[in-house]
Amino acid sequence: MKIVVNLDVMLAKRKMKSKELAEKVDITPANMSLLKQGKVKGIRFETLSLICHFLDCQPGDILEFVDEP
Repeated sequence: MKIVVNLDVMLAKRKMKSKELAEKVDITPANMSLLKQGKVKGIRFETLSLICHFLDCQPGDILEFVDEP
């Protein structure tokens, strides 16, 4: 099982740049990039909450649990 990060999809739907979201959430653009690529081992609930607030979405819109082949 694997968790896939669909943050880029939500950013596109909301017509927002990752740099703009990073500023609003108060994380570095580099960390936002790592998060978008799924290269992080964890995320704080506070950060996830802020991302969902600014993208007007639910955590399940960003994070997806999938079977690996």
